Amino acid sequence: MNRPNRKKYRSAKAQKALFTALACVAVLAVVAGVAIMLLQMPAAGKAEKPGGEPTATQAPAPAPVGAPETEEATPAPTPEAEGDDPLALAAAAAARNATKDAPQLADPATWNEAGKALMESLRQQPDFAGMDLTATEGQPYLAAVNRAASVVTIYTPDENNEYTVPYMAMVCSGGTDTPIGYFATPVNYQWRLLAGPCYGQYATRIWSSYLFHSVPYYTQHKDDLEYDQYNQLGTLASLGCIRLAVVDVKWIYDNCPLEMPVIIYDDAENPGPMGKPGTIAVDPTDEAKRGWDPTDPDTANPWDPVYRSGTAIRSDAAQAEWDAAQADGRWDGSINPADLQGYSTDSSKVGTRG
Repeated sequence: MNRPNRKKYRSAKAQKALFTALACVAVLAVVAGVAIMLLQMPAAGKAEKPGGEPTATQAPAPAPVGAPETEEATPAPTPEAEGDDPLALAAAAAARNATKDAPQLADPATWNEAGKALMESLRQQPDFAGMDLTATEGQPYLAAVNRAASVVTIYTPDENNEYTVPYMAMVCSGGTDTPIGYFATPVNYQWRLLAGPCYGQYATRIWSSYLFHSVPYYTQHKDDLEYDQYNQLGTLASLGCIRLAVVDVKWIYDNCPLEMPVIIYDDAENPGPMGKPGTIAVDPTDEAKRGWDPTDPDTANPWDPVYRSGTAIRSDAAQAEWDAAQADGRWDGSINPADLQGYSTDSSKVGTRG
């Protein structure tokens, strides 16, 4: 090999050694970078807190051997769903149909004690001096109307045979002319002509010209409801009578014998031992449904049948009675015929307030 060729060979060999060294350095740099990344990662089974401090987390438990695969977990039933919480159950039932005003529910555990306290306080008031709460044979109920709070609470006898046990609460509308005092119902009617003129279903006279009755209708037809007045349930809105949803006033008509004792009093701060039920909204622009009380049990009622239970707050005994009556039809015989002529269906008509 001549001298020039040797020099060229040595130069190529040096370059190859240099390239090999650089490659080794690059590999070592990659390995070092990976090692640093691994050292910075949180340990298995730990999660990062916002500041970078690791905190222990629980790894998901393995599925039992042979267990079927599911796409997603199903939540376990809550105690309320299983019926372990009377207050939650009562609240759910009271709120079910209340699409306008939500109910104000008192704890069921306090109902009986509060009922006794209310009756005792009324006895001390001059308007109720000498009031006798003793239950008489064949008269299972007393109705107490809180005019100021717009609630009717039905009472049954206690262990001393006095009407102090809350049974059911219904939202109502009285008026500033509704009389305060102690009365007994003398007569009832399936339909009744009211001031206006207008008409009410399932009217029960309290005293003089004052009655329990449905929200008024323009005419004696069940699709001709004064729907704007229906949306005022729960406020002072009548000329003195006590307005109720059809389901509630019909319950009085069907279940409360004449001469039922009625107390009308004022307590704006405390609606009653059970609380105040919510209300149902009627859409004035819905011509197909606005003329009907949502709670009317007539099968011609275009509202969803779920609304026929109304918004009343019911005790366990009242709920059991309601369920049994739906099963055996004991209240069906008094359902007024559906005469669907509907002469007006117009809330702008003057002089039809009852």
